[in-house]
Amino acid sequence: MSATPTEQVEAKAVLRRSAYDARNAQEEKDAVSAAAVATLMQLPEYQAAETVLWYLDCRSELRTRHALPAALASDKRIIVPYCTTDEAGANKLNLWWLQSMDELVVGKWKILEPPRERWGEPGKEFQPEQMDLVIVPGVGFSRDGGRMGNGQGYYDRLLGRVRPGAPLIGLCYECQLFDNLIVDAHDVFMDKIVTESAVYDGRNRRQD
Repeated sequence: MSATPTEQVEAKAVLRRSAYDARNAQEEKDAVSAAAVATLMQLPEYQAAETVLWYLDCRSELRTRHALPAALASDKRIIVPYCTTDEAGANKLNLWWLQSMDELVVGKWKILEPPRERWGEPGKEFQPEQMDLVIVPGVGFSRDGGRMGNGQGYYDRLLGRVRPGAPLIGLCYECQLFDNLIVDAHDVFMDKIVTESAVYDGRNRRQD
């Protein structure tokens, strides 16, 4: 007998709490994050990409900011997201061409972002369709590429617009992987999952 929508929402909330707890309890976050990011940056998909969307870590997420100076010093165009809303008031990620860490300030939810007075600046704003590779954070993942986010829908909307040929790479601690991850029909699967311990091949975008 399949779960009712209410039961599924409740089950997902319990799983999300478990994933938060596992992520919060991760020891030596700097060293473990550095190992995972080093693996990521050696992937052929990353090496081949010219325009890469990185996330800026917050709270207990796998840390990326320590690697951004090296990424910025490379020949790649580094793009970072910031949280805003669309014309209808729905949550949305805009994308910013980052050329220096000095461009960032502490913004919503204490996440680094470009200063509000520069939002929409010509030449700095990019679209999801322009990405060659997207590095995706999450609360929990499955080894076949399933992803559970914070429930705000920011990445759900963005990932649906990334062109099919641009790999989606989930980046997380090994402790964030779940065999029983609950995914919805609209959820976008990752092409690969990278942790400090391994690289997993995902199911490639959508579960169907």
